[in-house]
Amino acid sequence: MVVAIRYCRELQGISHWLALGCRKGGGLREIAVENLPTAGVTCSSCRASCCRLEVMLVTDTGVPERYIATDAWGGQVMARLADGWCAALDRDTLRCRIYAQRPWICREFAMGSDECLAEYEPRG
Repeated sequence: MVVAIRYCRELQGISHWLALGCRKGGGLREIAVENLPTAGVTCSSCRASCCRLEVMLVTDTGVPERYIATDAWGGQVMARLADGWCAALDRDTLRCRIYAQRPWICREFAMGSDECLAEYEPRG
């Protein structure tokens, strides 16, 4: 379940507020919590949107050399194809060819997390 909390604050004497969770003038009241829908957000229902993000290799997980590139600053990253997709993505199944050796960042990119929801594109 993803939870969004709405809040208010005062900035240089000007009250910034949202309709829920605060009063005009900046005074706080009970914080409103809104449950955001995540039903249907799974890797199998997505178009592998996260596989278009740049992935830095910060640990050694055994990524095969053919999938490693060097970025403009000399760091190791996952190689990407000319259209921006990760080179390890099987374009027919939209699954990772090196799942067991995938980079740490890919392992930490949790399904349904805020980062996932920001990139999510349903298959269709």
